[in-house]
Amino acid sequence: MPQPTDPHEDRLDDLPPARPVHYAEQALLGALLLDPHRLTEIGDLDASQFGNHAHGALFKAMRTAPPPDPQTHRSDPAWLNTVLDTARPHAPGLTASYLHTLIQVCPWPKHAPTYARMIRADHARRTLLMHAERLAQTATDTTLPNPAATTLAQADTLGQFLDTLAGQFAPHRGSPPRTVVPGTPAGHSSEEALDEERLLLATATAYPAEVKDMRWLQPDDFTLPLHAAVWQCLTALVHNGEPVDPVTVLWEAQHRGLLADGLDPSDLIALVSTPVGSAEHWGERVLQRALLARAFDVGNRITAYAQDPANTPYQLVTGSRRALADLHALRTRWQRSTTPAPPAPRTPRSPAASRAGPPPRAIAPGARALR
Repeated sequence: MPQPTDPHEDRLDDLPPARPVHYAEQALLGALLLDPHRLTEIGDLDASQFGNHAHGALFKAMRTAPPPDPQTHRSDPAWLNTVLDTARPHAPGLTASYLHTLIQVCPWPKHAPTYARMIRADHARRTLLMHAERLAQTATDTTLPNPAATTLAQADTLGQFLDTLAGQFAPHRGSPPRTVVPGTPAGHSSEEALDEERLLLATATAYPAEVKDMRWLQPDDFTLPLHAAVWQCLTALVHNGEPVDPVTVLWEAQHRGLLADGLDPSDLIALVSTPVGSAEHWGERVLQRALLARAFDVGNRITAYAQDPANTPYQLVTGSRRALADLHALRTRWQRSTTPAPPAPRTPRSPAASRAGPPPRAIAPGARALR
């Protein structure tokens, strides 16, 4: 008969294994407890960069307490007691025995700058992960009043962080991230998205003149391949100066093989025969949806990079910047679609001719003398 388990019993075996940065934090703190003067050797490290809260509180206390005299520190634990008393209000679990444990597990105190660099690298990974997840969440937030602008602002924040990160870690030769990024599942096109694409195709067929100014919209922006193909038919007719109406669109679709898959011609004509509103309006809606979908995909890609501990900080910068470049290309088209066209330059008017008669003829030099 199995023994009943006490719900209040600590199950230490169920705890996940500590990550490598945990041992780097312990090694650094142990080195600083042994040799406090090494605080000047570890560069710009902040307590907030520690993954363990108690470790961060202890490090902050070390920065706060005045450094001891090296000779006195070897035999007098006064500085250790001061650090512990300063850190305990922020981390009550800290004990004097744990400080001794930190000292014992430090392999080499002279390696403190390397341990600090490891801590900074892991903090950079965690911060990048936070920015990437926030980008993906923003791109799917349906409550935002201006989702495109808010999402692009979040992408800018992520890009600025990458610039800062690139300046903190030296570049090195190596491959980009080899992380296997999970493929984006085939998204289920919402009925709202499909309706907007149908309205765009029908309105563009009725008012093809608007299509000339919509080069910012590409077939890849559509959620349904059929709609993307019909858009290509429309843009081809407009580009070639051909008449545009439901029948000519059907004829172009036949030449492009759209009817070979069993598409009923009457269904295609019905698709492009109910215009509503402005084609430019529906085009912007389609493009905004594509922009948000791309931002969501970029956020997921960078999240996968940041979750892979095999990637170095420089690899994270390289892979993340390439992912953001894919969003930048679509962003440029979005800005082109939403920026009002500049007013056409006014043609200067020619000066009005005098009504008093023709202008006087020039008299050649010496002509007056011949009279």
